[in-house]
Amino acid sequence: MKDALLATLIDEHASVEIFASVLVLEEQALTVAHPLELLPPIVEKKTELIEQLAALEQVRDARLAEKGFPGGKQGMTLAAAADARIAAQWSLLQQAAQRAWNQNTTNGVLIRTRMDYNRRALEVLQVMPQTNGFYGPDGRIPVYGV
Repeated sequence: MKDALLATLIDEHASVEIFASVLVLEEQALTVAHPLELLPPIVEKKTELIEQLAALEQVRDARLAEKGFPGGKQGMTLAAAADARIAAQWSLLQQAAQRAWNQNTTNGVLIRTRMDYNRRALEVLQVMPQTNGFYGPDGRIPVYGV
């Protein structure tokens, strides 16, 4: 009989790997000139995977409880100490989660950089010219003080 906790860890690892690959796609989208066409399906897939991972985490905690372990990292540490197969799969899952976390951090930096650039560009565009010689919104050079 296959161990239910081990099977859950395998499923969770596969989902984290998929999530990490979606994060790589997101990074690629964030580095193109016009990412808005690419991002909506990526965000949708990320949301779906986050929900899936949350559900798998709940299943993992239930499997730990069935074995008499507490939930979360503490329970996994105890379960891994009791079973080499679980320890190996838990290690793979933790490594994949760390890669996904690193990729997500990189994407966050890219997003903040793009937002800062956009903010500065808007500030430049919103500056009202103070001297004659600049074209106004109507295409004419405004005459001030007349």
